[in-house]
Amino acid sequence: MLKLLPLLLLLAAGLAGAEVYKWIDDDGRIHYGDAPRESDNATKVEVKINTYENVTYESLGTFDFPEARKGRVIMYSTSWCGACKKARRYFKQNNIAFTEHDIEKSEKARKAYDRLNARGVPVILYGRERMNGFSVAGFKRMYEKK
Repeated sequence: MLKLLPLLLLLAAGLAGAEVYKWIDDDGRIHYGDAPRESDNATKVEVKINTYENVTYESLGTFDFPEARKGRVIMYSTSWCGACKKARRYFKQNNIAFTEHDIEKSEKARKAYDRLNARGVPVILYGRERMNGFSVAGFKRMYEKK
């Protein structure tokens, strides 16, 4: 049991540092960090990770994405998203041609993503279908329809 104590203390320290705070300095500049001073009068910020927890499917409806209609997979993603990494890896391992648009690095990609009224990543388009999130089985069903 004593051997586990350092591990538990390390884990507890990591969890405590996971909070984010916001404060404004005397010059009016806004700061964010995990360790404000007591004099900073900081408020805790609720951080929301924007990834789909469940996979959903829908039609693209009136949205026209010519690349998707022509048989190319389009994925709107971010660099930090675990489901995006899983999808990317699956596409590469299975030689599936895809175009990836990082919504945090490209304003054009973000605008297309916003037109889709998306609320998380990844968003995967193929044909006239849309997948929010990623699952291998679900993607196979969508991909093999066409």
